Amino acid sequence: MNGISRDFAPPFKLIAPYFLVGSIFYFVSAISLFFFSADSSYSEMGLIAWVHLYLLGFVMMIIFGAMAQLVPVVIEVGHAAVDFFYIIYPLLTVGTVMMVAGFSLVPVLLPFGGLMVLVSMAIFATDLFWTLKRGEHKSIVVSVMGSSNIFLLLGIMSGFVMALAFGGLLDIDPHHWLKAHVFAVFGGYVILTIMGLSMVLLPMFGLSHGFDERPMQWSYRLMLLGVPAVMLGSLVGVTFLEWLGIALVLVALNSYFYQVYLIFKTRARKENDVWVKSLFYAYGTLLLSVLFSVVYFFGGSEAWLMSSGWLLIAGFAGFLITSHLYKIIPFLVWFERYAPLVGKQKVPMLHEMVPKKQADAQMVFTASGVSLIAVALLVGSDALFYAGSSAVVVGASYLLYSVYTMMQYGKEVL
Repeated sequence: MNGISRDFAPPFKLIAPYFLVGSIFYFVSAISLFFFSADSSYSEMGLIAWVHLYLLGFVMMIIFGAMAQLVPVVIEVGHAAVDFFYIIYPLLTVGTVMMVAGFSLVPVLLPFGGLMVLVSMAIFATDLFWTLKRGEHKSIVVSVMGSSNIFLLLGIMSGFVMALAFGGLLDIDPHHWLKAHVFAVFGGYVILTIMGLSMVLLPMFGLSHGFDERPMQWSYRLMLLGVPAVMLGSLVGVTFLEWLGIALVLVALNSYFYQVYLIFKTRARKENDVWVKSLFYAYGTLLLSVLFSVVYFFGGSEAWLMSSGWLLIAGFAGFLITSHLYKIIPFLVWFERYAPLVGKQKVPMLHEMVPKKQADAQMVFTASGVSLIAVALLVGSDALFYAGSSAVVVGASYLLYSVYTMMQYGKEVL
């Protein structure tokens, strides 16, 4: 990726809370798995609460932190309102807790939690759109960032409507909005954002050059057609439009797979560290998730859908995020604390700032746990489910330790 500069990135102290709070939510969501069983249904309020705990508290929190750093780096202009990030994570944290409590215990809290989440994301999107408008750098990554945040706003607004309905303040069936909400937030925002970030982070950390970007361009266009088709089809009750949209999204994911293959094929750094191993597992689970969803759409039981969804959020999204924490945090800490010392004293290499044994343990335990739970959901085995949950908790403990250790590295030099 050409034209990458850190000159416009915000200070690490501004972004660090996103990574730490996100890791804490990840740990809490891992422990919360013991409240469920292998035959849990996606329609259970408790499971809906867990999904929001994981996606809002962990996935969104980490993505917001990463985007806060990468947006100005990619477009080479400072944030339009960088101080917004001091209030986004507290609002998102409190809103997430209130929504989880609302789904689990007190439904009346849902509208208030939903409003706080809506405000936090609206502030984030406002800064992003404002910042993108100020920049002159145009690329597929910039286009993806803009489009994904439109889906974020659509998704969070539909989610707020559902929160009002669940809280008894709006007389509609919230389940009617569910598919539109899920595809807007996860398909339109999370997946598109991951695709865009991949075009920056994979080449940067893998030292890849000269690869063809056309598969990503096709994937992006197909997602722009597929996600709205599913949303509109589900809201107006046109099944054909839903199926067409799902088919376009699946084709888009295949094109994205090919783009990732091209990037890895041209990478100069061949070391298979925890980042590379985690990425292989992430994309492997994405492939399995797609296959399981196809089985479900062609008549498979709900167990296939549950296992597919688990692999998508805990396998693909989870591992793609955790793998990059081992690259992003040392990179940011190094520039914050050691870059001014270059040429004056010996400074550490980036890989030396990663607690390797703990990182490897996190990857092994979490991958084992995610795999066991995926199988448990398919065969209905509680024993496998709780064994997998135990492994995920151990992995989450190692992740929390690793994140904190990397963030504290070199504090004595300040």
